Amino acid sequence: MTMMRWDPYREMLSLRQTMDRLFEDTFLWPARSQYEMSGGNLPLDIYQTKNDVVVKAALPGLKPEEVDISLSGETLTIKGEHREEKDTREADYIRREHRYGSFSRTVTIPVAIQSDKAQATFDNGILTLTLPKAEAIKPKQIKVKAKETLEGGKA
Repeated sequence: MTMMRWDPYREMLSLRQTMDRLFEDTFLWPARSQYEMSGGNLPLDIYQTKNDVVVKAALPGLKPEEVDISLSGETLTIKGEHREEKDTREADYIRREHRYGSFSRTVTIPVAIQSDKAQATFDNGILTLTLPKAEAIKPKQIKVKAKETLEGGKA
């Protein structure tokens, strides 16, 4: 049998971790919605191509007319509302994880865009925004030309 030296601080740390976990499980987790636990109100994928910035958001159960998109400068805002089904309001739920209510997500687009040419499509619950980059931001190719020679000689 191996003897271990008693360390009161180790036991106190364990007690503190247990108490922290108790308070988190009791008070914090039930108040959080599924979207808040995943890191934001509305999960987004934002990437850029050579000419565009593309924003994708999963909005299952919504119709295109229930989504409000606004673009002001480089600030993009997506708003909407998940409505609760009326016929199941009185049901005796065992577990309920679907989120109902309004949502809003505002992000800053990291490059200048042409907001007047932005396009939005909605397919199978996936919102895709295509935001064309401003002309000044797009990479330009500059061709190098040889300098003209003077009177047939070298320059």
